Amino acid sequence: MTGDVSVRVRFHPPPAALRPYFTTFYLTEIDVAHGGSTFDWLHPEWANLRLFQGSLPDSDIGGRDPLGGVPATFTGPTSTSVRFAIGTTRIWGIGLLPLGWARFVDAPAHLYADRLMDPLRERIFAPFRPLIDGLFGDEPDEAAELARIGEHFLARPPLDLPDEERIVACHAALLDPELSTVADFAEAAHLPAHTLERLCRRHFGFPPRLLLRRQRFMRSLAQYMLDPSLKWIGAIDGHYHDQAQFVRDFHRFMGMSPRQYSSAPHPVLAAVMRARQDAAGAAVQALHNPLLKHPADR
Repeated sequence: MTGDVSVRVRFHPPPAALRPYFTTFYLTEIDVAHGGSTFDWLHPEWANLRLFQGSLPDSDIGGRDPLGGVPATFTGPTSTSVRFAIGTTRIWGIGLLPLGWARFVDAPAHLYADRLMDPLRERIFAPFRPLIDGLFGDEPDEAAELARIGEHFLARPPLDLPDEERIVACHAALLDPELSTVADFAEAAHLPAHTLERLCRRHFGFPPRLLLRRQRFMRSLAQYMLDPSLKWIGAIDGHYHDQAQFVRDFHRFMGMSPRQYSSAPHPVLAAVMRARQDAAGAAVQALHNPLLKHPADR
């Protein structure tokens, strides 16, 4: 059952020393009238840790692997949608860039891609548990909670990152909207094709071809969500050959048609995307540029 919903979102840049590793730290406050619940779909994105104070979500990824009743969720990099239902709650989200995955998760990203997990049960996420257990106090305190998140990651011992320069080069190339082929991607990243394949799977979660396809789709979805007056035909990325190809991608990445998506309410994600565009310069995580100066710093 869905009641009247209000959503407030605030995005915060990580401390300067952490900005190569994270998209943003963001607080979403959801109020649903009369004890009801609301639902929405997360789109494909980089890895995320989310911590909840209040109602706990019921979620599933790609229509499978349901997870509910847990105080935190961890999703690896995704190429499909996560459907969730939730009531009145506060949610802190922590978005890990590919370099952040390499820095803070000691495992290949492709092993955790398209997975929705309880970080209190998965051994690989044990270093995050002190933050999960200690983030919230007796009363909501946004400033104190934000400080605890930053302090947690600043205090984490560093992992050796032999691929750091190549991850940064690969990410910069992936953000170029003019790239359309794996050969272009490899050339822009100054990497041999086989090295690009290995690097993308290990640190980005997916092979280069799928990453490029996801970027093309997310540019289109973000454009539509920010300006629905364009209709889908006006929002489709220029690298699509035709509308039929875009529709196939929509089914691949969201598990539904564009018509089904646009006819459903998006009380949470619509608010999040608008706030993210204003605060971080990109409506979705997949398009986040870690080198872009945060508006709060200007």
